[in-house]
Amino acid sequence: MARIGPEEVRELATLARLQLSEEEVARMTGDLAAILDYVDALRALDTTDVEPMTHAVPFDCPLRADRVAPSLSVEEALANAPRREGSFFEVPRIVPVAGAPEDES
Repeated sequence: MARIGPEEVRELATLARLQLSEEEVARMTGDLAAILDYVDALRALDTTDVEPMTHAVPFDCPLRADRVAPSLSVEEALANAPRREGSFFEVPRIVPVAGAPEDES
């Protein structure tokens, strides 16, 4: 049984707002399956004596001072928003609501 099928690739493409041809769906199905196989190979490694790290090489991340600075007004920030509700961006729902119709936007 395949780990990821074309129908899942199509669903992911829809969520990412991508239009894939059938050829691209087939290629992505193979690519994503290969990525999942690689992740499984990494999971199989014994890392019990390996110290967790965030970077492969030492990395110094200096912090800057937290200072108050001028910011955009709500009107400036939302000037190019395709949809808004009050002082918020309005985005399409992608997570279904329990009991709501499937095609509700």
